[in-house]
Amino acid sequence: MKGRSIEYSDAEPFWIHDNSKRPRREAHAEFVYVWDRPDVSLSNFNSLCKRKGWMTGRTGCFEQGQESWNKGKQMPFNPNSAKTQFKKGHRPHTYRGAGHERIDSKDGYVIMIVDETNPWTGAPTRPVHKHKYLWEKANGPVPEGHRLKCLDGDKTNCDPSNWEPIPRALAPRLNGRFGRGYDTAPAELKPTIMATARLEHAAREAKKRGRS
Repeated sequence: MKGRSIEYSDAEPFWIHDNSKRPRREAHAEFVYVWDRPDVSLSNFNSLCKRKGWMTGRTGCFEQGQESWNKGKQMPFNPNSAKTQFKKGHRPHTYRGAGHERIDSKDGYVIMIVDETNPWTGAPTRPVHKHKYLWEKANGPVPEGHRLKCLDGDKTNCDPSNWEPIPRALAPRLNGRFGRGYDTAPAELKPTIMATARLEHAAREAKKRGRS
């Protein structure tokens, strides 16, 4: 009952405690019948049990080793549901096979599907960054602590000659908050910006080594 607390007799809480492991709805119905308490709703009954910490003991999770109720049972045939079931060999409309490409909406890199086993899902194909995939095919793994930088500013140009490994700490000097806008700079200025950033990075690294 909303608006005021519900009074219980001395014996009623003991009865509720002793029956708290039962399904709530069943225990509440019997409580109302036995104690003639139509003023105590199921919500009131639940609230009292929760306040007192009298839980049913059920978690809603399968226990280790517990079998599901439908193990070994076949789903009964239903013509309506059968219409929407995948047939053997069917591929969903979202399937993208090897060779499919798309441009990542977040960073503009080209994502390509290659005919290699996905190490995380076991699928026969996996997505890769096209520029990195092609560059490593031609040059081997990207050196540790480095990332590939697009030289002409066009991330969709995935030719290995258009990408160059640079130290990760160098990247902010090119396009970061205090960088020089490398990607949007005219083509004739890009080599100068890159050379200047490399020189500054090398000087900073040398200074750090001198301190250690």
